[in-house]
Amino acid sequence: MKKMIFSLLLGLGLVNSASALEGNAEAGKAKSAMCAACHGADGNSPVPIYPNLAGQSGAYIAKQLADFKTGSATGGKQGRNDPVMAGMVAALSEQDMADLGAFFAAQTSAAGKGAANEAGKKLYFGGQAKRKITACVACHGADGKGMASAGFPAVAGQNLDYLKAQLVKFREGTRANDTNSVMRNIAMRLSDDDIAAISEHMASLK
Repeated sequence: MKKMIFSLLLGLGLVNSASALEGNAEAGKAKSAMCAACHGADGNSPVPIYPNLAGQSGAYIAKQLADFKTGSATGGKQGRNDPVMAGMVAALSEQDMADLGAFFAAQTSAAGKGAANEAGKKLYFGGQAKRKITACVACHGADGKGMASAGFPAVAGQNLDYLKAQLVKFREGTRANDTNSVMRNIAMRLSDDDIAAISEHMASLK
């Protein structure tokens, strides 16, 4: 059944061959030393502009690593383009990516540090039909833990600065590795105030 689900997600572009591999958390731990400076030894980043990886779906992490590698190889025309991550993923094999994903997925995410934001909570749970803004809860869940089986990441407790930056990138189209442009189609309708409010709510989730 698990293989069937992965095959379906692979066909939909929600995962790729790297994220479909079985990762080994112990092997990933040994390979994670290069990640610690930005993402923390346990995946809880000490630097606000970088994402927390602890507790994130292993398949999602593997996909992002593969997308960074693709982005570097295509000059940003495909995948996810980032000058810092390009160097980090250059020598990684698909198995390395799966192992890193497994390691960080096994770590415990720190509790959210963001302040409560009622406007952000309203948009997160209800969206705004008149502006064609889809509610975030549909993909990321009421608790912000995401839907690993569908390829949707956890956002609970994520760093506020990182969340804001990614929504802006989706809005501007400089991040374009979302399947079927789902995030870009939503983010393009968000104002700066919307992004700030939603990001605060997500960062406050435990």
